[in-house]
Amino acid sequence: MTDPTTPDADRPAPRQPALEQRPAAGETRGIALFCHGGTVASIEPPKERALSLVRMRAIENHVHATTAERGIATALLRYRVAGWNGEAADAHADVRWAIGQLRAQHGTDVPIVLVGHSMGGRAALRAGGEPSVTAVCALAPWTPPGEPVMHLRDQTVAILHGRGDRWVPARLSAEFAVRARRAGARVARFTVVGGHGMVRRSGAWHAFVRDVVLAGTGLEPMRPSIAEALRQPSPEGLAVPL
Repeated sequence: MTDPTTPDADRPAPRQPALEQRPAAGETRGIALFCHGGTVASIEPPKERALSLVRMRAIENHVHATTAERGIATALLRYRVAGWNGEAADAHADVRWAIGQLRAQHGTDVPIVLVGHSMGGRAALRAGGEPSVTAVCALAPWTPPGEPVMHLRDQTVAILHGRGDRWVPARLSAEFAVRARRAGARVARFTVVGGHGMVRRSGAWHAFVRDVVLAGTGLEPMRPSIAEALRQPSPEGLAVPL
């Protein structure tokens, strides 16, 4: 997967990102922001039937259904364009916009957990140091060599990657996890059978996200397997079979 830059001269007038939001049942005690995948370079809007969007919406549905009564509101980010687009890093810009919107709506003291898949995982990790963000859950994240990590110091990062992923090789998140730990992030990384679409053992992916959201917002302790991985040294805590 390469990362070319889209020339600014070729870009149309910017569209606006959007948030599909669902409220908590009662007081909002935490927010889960979902960031779906995309492509390396495209200035077209994301397709409504794109698998990356469909799968992330399914995970958001599960998290809302199982946590709304606990006070979790959910928001699914709709990007302006489908591509990362090199130095433009459009998805990252949109995640930062979404965090600002959520802080304005809910207040600056409500914790936000970022959940991102593939390109969305890269965007969520890139935004992991933003105000109010208390944890990042990265699913098969696209983390090319050299992806920044220093801003994640003292942040909690939970990564899950399919061992058979042919689109974004699992070694990329393994290398990223090592560098992020060295930068001072609290990182736990798990691997699971299956590929990039998170279809095989989908229940495991859904439960993993739910548990990270509840712990990241402070509503529950971190599930024991993740807590143990966070305590383990490298490489033991960065390649835990799920």
